[in-house]
Amino acid sequence: MNSKYAPLFQPFTLNNGVTVKNRLAVAPMTHFGSHADGLISDQERTFLGNRAGDMGLFISAATLVQDGGKAFRGQPEATGEHCLDSLKETAQIIQKQGAKAILQIHHGGSKAMAELNRRDKISASASEEEGAREASAAEVEELIASFAQAADLAIRAGFDGVEIHGANGYLIQQFYSAQSNRRSDQWGGSLANRMRFPLAVVDAVAAVRNKHQRNDFIIGYRFSPEEAGEDGLTMTETGALIDALVQKPLQYLHVSLWEFDKKIRRGGDTEQTRMQFIHDRINGKLPLIGVGNLFTADQILAAYETGWAEFIALGKTVMINPHIATQIREGREAEIETQLDPTRADHYGFPDILWEFSASGTQSWLPPVKGADWKPVDA
Repeated sequence: MNSKYAPLFQPFTLNNGVTVKNRLAVAPMTHFGSHADGLISDQERTFLGNRAGDMGLFISAATLVQDGGKAFRGQPEATGEHCLDSLKETAQIIQKQGAKAILQIHHGGSKAMAELNRRDKISASASEEEGAREASAAEVEELIASFAQAADLAIRAGFDGVEIHGANGYLIQQFYSAQSNRRSDQWGGSLANRMRFPLAVVDAVAAVRNKHQRNDFIIGYRFSPEEAGEDGLTMTETGALIDALVQKPLQYLHVSLWEFDKKIRRGGDTEQTRMQFIHDRINGKLPLIGVGNLFTADQILAAYETGWAEFIALGKTVMINPHIATQIREGREAEIETQLDPTRADHYGFPDILWEFSASGTQSWLPPVKGADWKPVDA
């Protein structure tokens, strides 16, 4: 290994005593690879089977917790007992490569795809545009319980932890944002009421861990720091959420960003990066996972050396370079590619739907493609 990259391979001990072997994490990647029933497929096995080597953490694709919330084709599920064997296999595939296996638990809310679900689309409030209705008080409690059930399945399946998906405009963020939550009951209105749902999910998941007496089970929380729109989340609301989350029995926070060094738009010093704001606000109470269009070893190292994150998550570059952590560890960083080659379908091991999206070069949330007019999304 080139000695300058050694800091990326330092271990980190979480507040529950679990040691993660290095500072590199695989970001949750939408792979479109599960069967229609949410169970593991051969294509998913291939995709997962060679991307966790020399990584500290591997965070799974967003995994559905309740029918009604499926947001993309080929989404894995943790919706009931029938998913247990599939989840066990997923955890084992990751762990055999030496990484901690983290199951990201998710519900799409109003962003669910109606054709993939058997239940109504529900969210914090009704959305005529998205075809969603407001969840009843009883349904809110059921949603919270579904995250707890998914955590229970994850523990029984042998995962090392779960990550609560509170980002990217999905259900949990829909409850926290005044833009999507217009309720007048205990789950809406004031900032404290809008925060009630995400915190209730955290409490429910932590209670499951306590029931199993598994203090070594990792619980993380992912969030998006800002939203567009007059009533969208700003860094003010994000700061308040961070203040609440660091009081909970979590092991890490994970921010969702397109660009690691993107600056604040609203609710803070616009000359400061979101990453720095968030890290300063956490103030050492929990480690932070940072992310954002980091492709090369030098970019990854530079992000880590800002001091704004204890871990660096990699998504797009792991799609292109399944063995990137090993390449860096073995001094082969010159081999790292920064663009997907649409003529080498067999090289990447993508599920069919993911390859169709990727090779087209039209989706900015996927890796850049050679010869495509690719531009990052400002988010």
